[in-house]
Amino acid sequence: MTELFGTDGIRGTVGEWPLVPDFFLKLGQVAGRILKTQKNASFIIGRDTRHSGAMLQAALSAGLLSSGVNIIDVRIIPTSAISWLIPHVISAEAGAVISASHNPAQQNGIKFFDRLGRKLSETIETEIEKLLLDDQFMPKTESHLGRLIDGNTLHELYIQDLLKEHPDNFLNGLSIVVDCSHGAASFIAPEVFQRAGAQVIVINASPTGSNINYFSGSEYIRRSPEKLGETIQQRDANFGLAFDGDADRVIFVDEEGTLIDGDYMLGFLARYLDQHDQLLARSVVTTTMRNNGLKNFIDHLGLHLHETPVGDKYVSEKLMELWNKSHETGKIGLGGEQAGHIILIDDNHITGDGLRTALFVLRAYRESDNNTLAKFAAGVGKTPQIIASAYVGNGQRLDKNILQELENQLQNTYPDLVRVNIRYSGTEPLFRVMLESNEHRTEEDLAQIAIEVCKNAQSFANHLDGHIDILNCTRGGTINANHR
Repeated sequence: MTELFGTDGIRGTVGEWPLVPDFFLKLGQVAGRILKTQKNASFIIGRDTRHSGAMLQAALSAGLLSSGVNIIDVRIIPTSAISWLIPHVISAEAGAVISASHNPAQQNGIKFFDRLGRKLSETIETEIEKLLLDDQFMPKTESHLGRLIDGNTLHELYIQDLLKEHPDNFLNGLSIVVDCSHGAASFIAPEVFQRAGAQVIVINASPTGSNINYFSGSEYIRRSPEKLGETIQQRDANFGLAFDGDADRVIFVDEEGTLIDGDYMLGFLARYLDQHDQLLARSVVTTTMRNNGLKNFIDHLGLHLHETPVGDKYVSEKLMELWNKSHETGKIGLGGEQAGHIILIDDNHITGDGLRTALFVLRAYRESDNNTLAKFAAGVGKTPQIIASAYVGNGQRLDKNILQELENQLQNTYPDLVRVNIRYSGTEPLFRVMLESNEHRTEEDLAQIAIEVCKNAQSFANHLDGHIDILNCTRGGTINANHR
């Protein structure tokens, strides 16, 4: 991993370097120089609803325009739409989205896509970073300046692409609560599900620039599924779903108020695609943070499970490896993460898309014999699992060898732990501990073990007063870190 680029682009707090206009100006100039291969190159640029997005996009655009790159500004749009538009609409050279996904409004970031709609390779990111950190690099303004083009109408082409994969009005008769997280889904998701025939009850779709992900969206609902459950019952809906700020993640909550996260979706999408002989290499790709219940479910189906490090870029890389090895037509590569970032790759789609995932999940549900989402999701029986996230700021970090020693020590001390994963987040200043057990320990038991590990990491980073958040990955919701 490079110094600036984490597992999902560059992120940080707005107003602190590198989330400042002069950096984004230089970033635009450097990206234009490295990614442009022809004189009239065009980049597609979009953003989520954060107030800082317009400022950072203006600075980035100035840098790109000065380097001779044409910009197609699609304004507020889901991240996945940028990826799809690049190769399918105008054959752009590259694209970028200014977003910090599920992070709070005071943070922002950027990720780039290449001409095929893929996230940049680490080799290209390293090349960009080298020039960004070179004080001697002085970009010049080209004599042939780029042009700024209004691309707002391209939203409609993205919506049409989402819907054309499914029968007309296939959601007729369903009433769905849709939580848009006050983010990029606010202007597209309600339209998509209404056109598919559903009665849509829209919540958290009034972005102010400062309320994105605030007590709303997929990450909030993972921690408080009962909140969406209450709305589902009050509005007599069939179930609900929630996106994150840039709409590349989605999670569901069934009619009983139970969380249905990425593990569940990977399970029943694998079953559905395999039943239709569409599952690429009869395989599912997920990360080391998956639940053991998913593995058992995939094994029972006779499918193959491939694990990667945490980060959707690694899931994508493994899926592309399987794709390149396969010579079968009409297949869909399936991978993703527990948090609801699901990737369905085919000849025309190459990145994770919360809206597209939701449509496929709903298609599988409608074609099943189940009359409720709870019955449909049954089968992926989860084992006790928690993920503790401890704030460590910019303090000192334990090296990889020590993290590995901690994992070994925990498994030796607690032999009933099925899996242990200790790491630092690639997108936030957090230290994370994932613990999974057999049925002999409860999620609360696992939380107490994780708290001690987190406190040691916080002490090392001189952030002992930092918050510790503990997610119950089995049932959803959180566990009080102060519980003894």
